Amino acid sequence: LRGAALVAATDVDNPLLGLHGASNVYGPQKGASRADVLLLDAALERWAAVLERDLPGCPPGLGVLPGGGAAGGLGAAVLALGGRCESGIGLVTRAIGLEAALDACDLVITGEGSFDHQSLRGKVVAGVAGAARDRGVPCVVLAGRVSTGRREAASAGVTEAYSLVEHFGGEERGGVEAAMGRPAEGLRALGARLARQWSR
Repeated sequence: LRGAALVAATDVDNPLLGLHGASNVYGPQKGASRADVLLLDAALERWAAVLERDLPGCPPGLGVLPGGGAAGGLGAAVLALGGRCESGIGLVTRAIGLEAALDACDLVITGEGSFDHQSLRGKVVAGVAGAARDRGVPCVVLAGRVSTGRREAASAGVTEAYSLVEHFGGEERGGVEAAMGRPAEGLRALGARLARQWSR
């Protein structure tokens, strides 16, 4: 890798360790118990200490650097090898010319599987919504599930957020199973609803 520039395009800024680290944030999403999370975080802390001690060029404070917790610690590995973490949305925005497209639109529609507090920590939906907000363009999020509060979403630039789970009746009425089993049907229906609500 000598002479190569290593860049990790990450959609989160979580550090490797601690309360907002890889184990605490993503472990429970993958089924880790509280005891598992503590064990995993301790193992990652040891790993970071070994890298700092033994890997030439590894930056000090590896465990708390932004982006280090991405992909379960892959971000930290890239940082340890002398690379850098870059906003995934920033890289994609430049690659696809999103800024120019936003300048020419009246409504932005973006989406995510689960629109939650993590969505606003540097993920694509937050970048798109923020860019729309900066232009005064309304932004609508379509997601499988929505658990982000209205105020929090609005401060990030999200005008409205629609959930497939709610569209199919909510969690108590089998909405999760329907959203997972019939997403295309739900998205078509939500798309028709948006067309009625937002057409001029």
